[in-house]
Amino acid sequence: MSEPITITNDEILQQIKLSCKIPDIIEGILTRKIIENYAAEAGIKIETEELQKTTDTLRFTNKLNSAVDTWRWLEKHGLSLDEFEKIVYNTVLSGKLANHLFDNKVEQYFHENKLNFMSAVIYEVILDDEDLAIELYYVIQEGEMSFYDVAHQYIQDTELRRKGGYLGVVYRQDLKPEISPAIFTAKPPQLLKPIVSSKGVHLIFVEEIIQQELDNKLRLQILSDLYIAWLKQKIQQVEVIQDLNLVLQEA
Repeated sequence: MSEPITITNDEILQQIKLSCKIPDIIEGILTRKIIENYAAEAGIKIETEELQKTTDTLRFTNKLNSAVDTWRWLEKHGLSLDEFEKIVYNTVLSGKLANHLFDNKVEQYFHENKLNFMSAVIYEVILDDEDLAIELYYVIQEGEMSFYDVAHQYIQDTELRRKGGYLGVVYRQDLKPEISPAIFTAKPPQLLKPIVSSKGVHLIFVEEIIQQELDNKLRLQILSDLYIAWLKQKIQQVEVIQDLNLVLQEA
């Protein structure tokens, strides 16, 4: 039977340093303090029902289906019950601050950036030879070969070849500027004339253009993006007064 190994707090702190996790931890501490400070300034209050709902969600997410499961999870992560309640409290506080700051800005952001939320269902073959791409474009147009046949013959990647060049739903903001305009001015279903980019010559079939609506899922995503960008900006503006190296040496 192996002998038990004692791990001290100093060793845990040293491992954090050796794992190069200090910047992440500092960012986490700053994030928590910024949220607490701005929530206090805004007078944000938290109700018991909100805490209970978030507790239930966290337990479900971590598969804590019983009291035993919960205590084992707390022990595994070195947490006390009070610290678990603090996690719940911080989660609720962060969500309420995000809503307080940006809930009324989501629609404006969506309408100002509506083009970026457009997406398209496309198939693509990238070739090295522009003359070949033009030739294949006309071959497909004239019905001598299908796009699938061209993809099966000229795509090197096995999985992409099996899918006939299918890229799925692609968002406008993720496309190269030399490609995006052609796709989003197409009248699907349409095969585009070959487009040259730094990656090669693109032969693209546009199956569908999707006009994104501001549904609840997208609303939450925009809210989260605005909030995260705001937090990052606030973190950059903070001056960390404590000498971190001195603290770690004295620990």
